[in-house]
Amino acid sequence: MSLKDKIILGIDPGTTIMGFGLIRVNNQAMELIQLHELQLKKYNNHYLKLQKIFNSTIAIIDEFHPDQISIEAPFFGKNVQSMLKLGRAQGVAMAAGLSREIPITEYSPKKIKMSITGNGNATKEQVAKMLQSLSLIKEIPKNLDATDGLAAAVCHFYNQGKPQISKSYTGWKAFINQNTKKIKTSSWLVFIFIILSVARLAIIVISIFLPKLNIDNKCSRL
Repeated sequence: MSLKDKIILGIDPGTTIMGFGLIRVNNQAMELIQLHELQLKKYNNHYLKLQKIFNSTIAIIDEFHPDQISIEAPFFGKNVQSMLKLGRAQGVAMAAGLSREIPITEYSPKKIKMSITGNGNATKEQVAKMLQSLSLIKEIPKNLDATDGLAAAVCHFYNQGKPQISKSYTGWKAFINQNTKKIKTSSWLVFIFIILSVARLAIIVISIFLPKLNIDNKCSRL
């Protein structure tokens, strides 16, 4: 697909700061449209954060009408809870794009860094400096989440037309067809999580009322 006169929205998912970068591509020329950061630190409720992510992504889509979305895939870390929260943030942003039927492509963090700097282990600062050298940004911002979002968009521009090595979705149907096993697995995981949660609740209830029952029994004997 040609990228003549196209708008690409790059997204860097996060639960503290969400980064967005919009570029316009005309032939082989890139032009920055906007950098945007969604600050989520002030929200303590994780589900409220997800709502803000969805609404903000929809607002950006409806204002700038991107033709394609490029999003950074969650990385695998040691902290399982952080990974789950990051995955939810990415999923909500993807859901916003899919609801507007915008094609979405996922790229690994290493792939994005490699595309921008030639080094898959580059730091956020090195990525930002390379974007600056490409004349996409004049100054490097304090927080680098927006430049990471911009990097995702530029990565997609560089990899357009190359053999597909990243996941790409054109809508809900495509997403479901490509993730049938994951969806089935997720359903079982949700079921197991519910069972474990009920069991945990039962243990808590028993631990609260059992001592009281023992005391009442002793008193009745006296």
